[in-house]
Amino acid sequence: MASLTETQEKPKIKIYSWWRSSASARVLITLHLKGLDYEYKEINILKGDQFTPEFKKISPRSFVPVLVDGDVVITESTAIIQYLEERYPQPSILPPQGEFQKRALHYQVASMINASMQPFINIQVLKYIEEKVGAEERIPWAHIYFKKGFSALENLLKEHSGKYAIGDEVGMADVFLAPEIDGAVKLFNLDMNEFPLLKKLSDDTYHQSKPFLDAVIQSQPDA
Repeated sequence: MASLTETQEKPKIKIYSWWRSSASARVLITLHLKGLDYEYKEINILKGDQFTPEFKKISPRSFVPVLVDGDVVITESTAIIQYLEERYPQPSILPPQGEFQKRALHYQVASMINASMQPFINIQVLKYIEEKVGAEERIPWAHIYFKKGFSALENLLKEHSGKYAIGDEVGMADVFLAPEIDGAVKLFNLDMNEFPLLKKLSDDTYHQSKPFLDAVIQSQPDA
């Protein structure tokens, strides 16, 4: 995977983020992997910054992350990452065109996390669980969906993983997987020993790589 050429001018990108957001972390990892400079703009979800008129102008659903690249404003982490891959294609976070199965596997991992795991542990869902059932049910609820998702990912990746989730090149699957594991462990005290392949990826690869370390929870300026 090639790197940005010295002649390519790096953009002044803004990323509206919150330190606990795994969706924001996906975008930050992508920015780091592509060597793109950015300005970090904190949106404190607990204080309600997401509901200010100024933020709602760029994020109609009051969600982070939001990426602003010149005149381009994009919400939703998957759309942002796809935009970055197309707008700044080198270095790529996808296998070369024509490697259809590998590319599909990256999309599959990203979709499983984005659609089948993260929505069930969104802060709005957790607040609803606390209000309707009780605060003591918050962690058990999250564990149910983490374990369902990680079990499926463990089974999917056992035939395809190498140094990274899919083979020996970093890619979109890692961009989605690393922050999901990081949040599960640090925010929800999930024991990853039940998922040895995912734990190995996290311990031996993600925790040893600067682009990932720069995007973990404790590395964010508002943490």
